[in-house]
Amino acid sequence: MAALRRLTPRLYSIASSQKRVGDEVHLTVARVDYEAFGSRHFGAASSFLSTRAVEQDLVDVFIESNERFRLPADGARDILMIGPGTGVAPFRAFVQERAESGASGRNWLFFGEQHFRSQFLYQLEWQEAVKKGQLHRLDVAFSRDQGQKIYVQHRLREHGREVHAWLEGGASLYVCGEAQRMAPDVHEALVDIYMTHGGKSREDARAHLDSLREQQRYLRDVY
Repeated sequence: MAALRRLTPRLYSIASSQKRVGDEVHLTVARVDYEAFGSRHFGAASSFLSTRAVEQDLVDVFIESNERFRLPADGARDILMIGPGTGVAPFRAFVQERAESGASGRNWLFFGEQHFRSQFLYQLEWQEAVKKGQLHRLDVAFSRDQGQKIYVQHRLREHGREVHAWLEGGASLYVCGEAQRMAPDVHEALVDIYMTHGGKSREDARAHLDSLREQQRYLRDVY
């Protein structure tokens, strides 16, 4: 064992509000499990947490604070949340926190996965939040349920006029999830929205999004 390097820590977004669940902490864990080179491979942390750990087990954890990816201090501010896959985790916490604190701002979630039937994470909770007025808009994209792949960036463009209106009305924008393709694709969709519905050139649209970042109204937690 001394010859092996220590495993690097696995970071998971907290998927719950302390105001809602008290001393509990909820995580959203996708188990890594795939075949490659003639053998089956499992994720070290995800497999342990989802299949091997039992209720009585003790697991060492630590908190890594993210001071930038926070809800706006003003509860009246609207928020747009874009979280495909397990990127939806912090937004579950956001919606719970806003509901428990009585925030008056509207909440709009874009969620995407491959399949509706097996991968619509927290489906019943989102539907209940919509019913209670805690989630004001919910748009979903399931990329493999039809012949043409549909992702969250396609939904953003479909609702570009409303997205632009929310952002121009002062909404804060959050993106969480995969960094290599999803986050850049979402960014390009936002550029297109400002070009189409804001009348900006591509250069000015990019500059405007940079300005939103500087104002801490366009925040990303990507990995």
